[in-house]
Amino acid sequence: MNDVTQPDPYFQQLFADRIGGSQYGKGTAIYKFERIKRAKRQALADYPERRLIDFGIGENDSMAAESVRRRMAEEINKPENRGYADNGILAFKEAAARFMNRHFGVELDPLSEVNHCIGSKTALAMLPACFINPGDVTLMTVPGYPVAGTHTRYYGGEVYPLPLRAENGFYPDFNAVPDDVWPRVKMLVLNYPNSPTGRTATEEFYQRVIELAHRHRFVVVQDAAHIMLTFDGEPLSFLSVPGAKEVGVEVHSLSKGFDMIGWRIGWVCGHRRLVQAFADVKDNCDSGQFAAIQQAAVTALDDDSIPRQVRAKYRRRMSKLVEALRRCGFQCDMPGGTYFLYTPAPIAAADGTQFENAEAASQYLIAQQSIVTVPWDDAGAFLRFSVTYEAADEAAEDALMEETVQRLQALGLQFAERS
Repeated sequence: MNDVTQPDPYFQQLFADRIGGSQYGKGTAIYKFERIKRAKRQALADYPERRLIDFGIGENDSMAAESVRRRMAEEINKPENRGYADNGILAFKEAAARFMNRHFGVELDPLSEVNHCIGSKTALAMLPACFINPGDVTLMTVPGYPVAGTHTRYYGGEVYPLPLRAENGFYPDFNAVPDDVWPRVKMLVLNYPNSPTGRTATEEFYQRVIELAHRHRFVVVQDAAHIMLTFDGEPLSFLSVPGAKEVGVEVHSLSKGFDMIGWRIGWVCGHRRLVQAFADVKDNCDSGQFAAIQQAAVTALDDDSIPRQVRAKYRRRMSKLVEALRRCGFQCDMPGGTYFLYTPAPIAAADGTQFENAEAASQYLIAQQSIVTVPWDDAGAFLRFSVTYEAADEAAEDALMEETVQRLQALGLQFAERS
């Protein structure tokens, strides 16, 4: 908390404009996830006997597979793993290449077309450094993961938002991009399966993206963090579409699909010159992920049963959640992928409370029934429910769903007519 009685330190004027300049640390705006945390603490204080039902958590609730943890335990004691890993060990790159070939039919040279990253977040933070000069534009879908946009602005670039709306099937409307914006576009950042909407991409969609990239001469960055959590068919890699490797890269992560949240390991793959540029920037940012973690990730990537089991678990949970919320009036369908359910927020409750946006609805659910969701108001009022809640078994999942239904039905939520 700021102490207004204390004078500013001499370095207050030295903060970069990109993080607020001389006003850094003085703002009173509260990030929505902080508002959620505060509301959760208040609900726990007001109703200590009432269990918090947390659908807001965005990370896997299970530990990594036992075989992966065992491999990690073995590798940390090997002296050859003690040093800097720089741009990644060959064994990991080869495993990533095998994985891409096995699952998507994508052939990659592990030496030149694959590079590890310390989680996909760091890759998305570094890639703008490869392309963005002041005045350049990054196209980004919203709602979405903001990291690439944040770093675009750090380099003096601009972000042009592409709203994901239900009427467009949660795909970006490229026709809405003004003619005077296209010449400045350097990057298009996509994320499919999309977080939070759950939409999966089609080959036709990717073909259009490739055509646009050639026409307007920009680089495509496809964030595939949720790709192994595809429910509506086989997972589709951007790089599996003819021509994709000529215009971009795909960023992969072992967090979501392999229960390796916190291990911070993933990879960037695609056109060799783009991967090289990423590697050069990365080489000036970090010294590589601990080699033992990379070796453990090799075990994970070579065991197809791991993502298959993770996918089955979250598909099962998602199906149960959709059915439960429908019983309470929510207008929701099974998403194509991800462990997030993105559904229109209620507009009112039986006690007369009106919700002007998803933020208000989310805060009401926490305060009244200790049900945690994440609000999105970027492209309409939507709530995001995650199926990463903790539950020991299917019986516990079913019990949680029933309790959720009881609490939500008690509120008498009202919704707008579905168009």
